[in-house]
Amino acid sequence: MDPEVSVLLHCAQWKGLLQTQVHVELSERFNRQTDPALERHIEEVWTARLAKEPWLFNGTKFRLHSFSLMPSKHPLCPHEDQTRQTQCDSDLCAAQSETKLTNCMNDLQRESKGDVPSIRPLLTLTLGLTCYKDYLGTNWSSQVEELRQRGEVEYGDPLALLAQPLGVGAVLFTHDGHVVLIRRSQRVAEAGGQLDIPGGHPEPEAVSECPVTMATLQQRPEAVVSELFSSVCAEIRDEVNVPLCSLTAPILMGVALNHTSAGRPSAEFYVSCSLTSDEVRSLYWKGGAEAHESTDIVFLSRTELEQLHRSSPLWSELCPSAKGAVMLYQRVRPDGDQSMLHKGTTAH
Repeated sequence: MDPEVSVLLHCAQWKGLLQTQVHVELSERFNRQTDPALERHIEEVWTARLAKEPWLFNGTKFRLHSFSLMPSKHPLCPHEDQTRQTQCDSDLCAAQSETKLTNCMNDLQRESKGDVPSIRPLLTLTLGLTCYKDYLGTNWSSQVEELRQRGEVEYGDPLALLAQPLGVGAVLFTHDGHVVLIRRSQRVAEAGGQLDIPGGHPEPEAVSECPVTMATLQQRPEAVVSELFSSVCAEIRDEVNVPLCSLTAPILMGVALNHTSAGRPSAEFYVSCSLTSDEVRSLYWKGGAEAHESTDIVFLSRTELEQLHRSSPLWSELCPSAKGAVMLYQRVRPDGDQSMLHKGTTAH
């Protein structure tokens, strides 16, 4: 395993989830905990950061608190309190819950035969609100280990004082079977110069009129889910400069944790494109809305992506979010047998 990243949640049993299979629960109970001293520290960190990078913008973000996988009688994690599932090590949970997942799939098979009442496996994400300033002042703070210890002691949750904004990313495949990577600019706040997948954040402002309020978001949970899925396509459009009409509906592969930023979560999706790699390359170099965030585009064959691992020379060039997406793709395989269609293709 790579110490920079781990898998919190994977949807391999269903080869990924569609938008209709994901629910959200929103509440201020899922916001981070705080106190006056921490707020002063966050303000100091933000002020210092702005002095070096005045282009930074403090936008509202969704905070991932926990998750549960339905039906509830077969939870993904065997912990008693499912509101603490973000604390679970995904690989340990997956191993411990193998029997429960098998039972769940048996129920689903019986359901398809009409032997039991209809039950669909649904992922529920519990979300609060946070912002980019809080993210830099907690997850990226020099005091982050102290914050984690305080969270554990005071709230029984090492993440209680951290912002934990939920990001999104896409393993984007072209029509001729190549995955798209972009080289991050040195001007971006994180992982400058490294290879990444297209990605960003779902935006609460896209769901609620400013100022964003939890009460408004709670009235539109379906719109929040829609923003979660549509935002990853918007990031592809803005960063790679391909039209939305060329993209398929995103498939959620799971959630990865970036341990270089104290376990910050990112929902990783599989998206395919009707354009070839040459067409995508041409559009990229024409420049999109967020062309300033990257300096180059790189294509890997499906075979190369499937075989990519920690010992591969290219692995060290990937930023943590890209590593997490690769790990999820290799585990979930949302494209199924299509992965066999492009054996022997080369990266270019």
